[in-house]
Amino acid sequence: MGGSEQSYRQLLVTYLAPQRGRVMGLAVTLLGGIGLQVLNPQILRYFIDTAVAGGSQRLLVLAALGFMAIAFIRHGLAIASTYFSETVAWSATNDLRLDLAQHTLNLDLAFHKAHTPGELVERVDGDVDALSRFFSQFVLQVIGNGLLVVGILTILWVEDWRAGLSLSLFALVALGILGGLQSLAVAPWRHYRQVSAEFYGFVAEHLGGLEDIRANGAVDYVMQRLYRLLRRWLTVFHQARFTSTLLWGSTVGLFTLGHAIALAIGAYLWQRNAITIGTVYLLFYYATLLQDPIERIRQELEQFQQAIASVQRIQHLLSHRSSLLPGGQAVLPKGPLSVEFHEVWFRYEGEEKNFEFSGLSSQFNITQRDPTQHPELNTQNSLYTLQNLTLHLPAGQVLGLLGRTGSGKSTLARLLLRLYDIQRGQIRLAGINIAQVPLPELPLRVGFVTQDVQLFQTSVRNNLTFFNEHIPDQAILHTLDQLGLMPWLEQLPQGLDTELGADSGGLSAGQAQLLAFARVFLKDPGLVVLDEASSRLDPLTEQLIEQAVDRLLANRTGIIIAHRLKTVARADQILILEKGQIVEYGDRLSLAGDPNSRFAHLLRAGSATELA
Repeated sequence: MGGSEQSYRQLLVTYLAPQRGRVMGLAVTLLGGIGLQVLNPQILRYFIDTAVAGGSQRLLVLAALGFMAIAFIRHGLAIASTYFSETVAWSATNDLRLDLAQHTLNLDLAFHKAHTPGELVERVDGDVDALSRFFSQFVLQVIGNGLLVVGILTILWVEDWRAGLSLSLFALVALGILGGLQSLAVAPWRHYRQVSAEFYGFVAEHLGGLEDIRANGAVDYVMQRLYRLLRRWLTVFHQARFTSTLLWGSTVGLFTLGHAIALAIGAYLWQRNAITIGTVYLLFYYATLLQDPIERIRQELEQFQQAIASVQRIQHLLSHRSSLLPGGQAVLPKGPLSVEFHEVWFRYEGEEKNFEFSGLSSQFNITQRDPTQHPELNTQNSLYTLQNLTLHLPAGQVLGLLGRTGSGKSTLARLLLRLYDIQRGQIRLAGINIAQVPLPELPLRVGFVTQDVQLFQTSVRNNLTFFNEHIPDQAILHTLDQLGLMPWLEQLPQGLDTELGADSGGLSAGQAQLLAFARVFLKDPGLVVLDEASSRLDPLTEQLIEQAVDRLLANRTGIIIAHRLKTVARADQILILEKGQIVEYGDRLSLAGDPNSRFAHLLRAGSATELA
């Protein structure tokens, strides 16, 4: 628990320190308003006792005016504290969201494959939103209302020790019971936040695949899964709310008892002429006033339950570290880059956990053996997506990459950008081990065009430059003209400043891929990796894409993940993968001229359908 408390304090200090002025303003207004609550009952007692004793009307008017003035001041302080509270909470939670978003984006792809986008959105937004009150008011409300309780009890002791003793014991018992119940709700609320993340992940996943779900008649199945998830979510919510309701019910019962104690003590002392009728009212008022700070403390503890669950989930997210090494200080040269793979072995994280082979796993301790030193463990080797891959592509040449689905083609492309790190071997660009190149440097020198083009709901300019303000509009327009996209741009109402909406500005699949080519053109990389679109395109768009590929590969090294043999006609080398292994690799013309080669067989067949 000590470590948790330290982490909560660290979280508060980290995100509230930049707002010291606002936090001080919040403290003054919040504590000032709480302090004035102790003064008003004294004025009411004076008013009652003066009226009962037949005091002057002038004194009664002054007492009433004083009471109203304090009430106005309290309302003004309440408005000011609300302003400071909301401002502090908004700023602190936004800073935390930014840090979490940046941390999440810097994690490797293995992490993102294991967590749905909806789950991460819930962590970055939902869990942080639950912390807004924790940042803005928790400490001040608990301390301030705690001081108010102490102040009220001190005044009661001064008025009469019997009243002070009775209500002090009551306050201690009430706080003890509520504090004990508070800890019961942490686990249910943490479970609720987790199921909430699963729900948003489910919604995001199935909205993304809505077209396939409808086209294949899977709507009923998805709705059934949604219904089961909602049932589970409701059950968890009821469990979490039950603990909070238990706190509320305990508070109501305790303060009913507190009121009874105050009335009994007041009646007893008044009958013995120990106090005035105004003091009887004062005792009851203060007993009633005790309910407000203790109830506030209870509410803060209830909110703190949810905050603890959110903090724990946020800390769990922050505890994840990218498995990618940051790289060294090596700088890739300008111009085309040669590509070398030397005895590269790679498997995705967690695949070894799925390996089950009775007897061999225990006999050979498979998960710890080097596959290159134990060729007898062929089943273990099959866990590797790429196995002992060696190739050399000179600068300025193009490699045509062929293979069935799952053969490792896309994995090879991801490794060039170090979206994953290899387990063994080396990958070199221009003779430099990419592990020695800073991670942010690789995307600048390696361009990757995928089939699935991601467009953002921002301006056309930002979509093309990825928010790089140093790229002039003249360069953008020249690139679009080269790729045949100027007619599309001229149709947009504000040209490069046009905001792309959910329909991506009416772009077709072919135009979207041309837009992706434009992105690569603008950063002028030395290596281009192209995952050829497998969908059928109209003849005009296909011609534009073919011309764009020619321009893109000019004076650059290229790797084309090909789905059609026509595409690899421009390649200098051919590499055919099967189950992560090279089954054929060599000069394209030499392989085409060898009647026994796999590539020649594909050429005779006239298509690459056997590799699809």
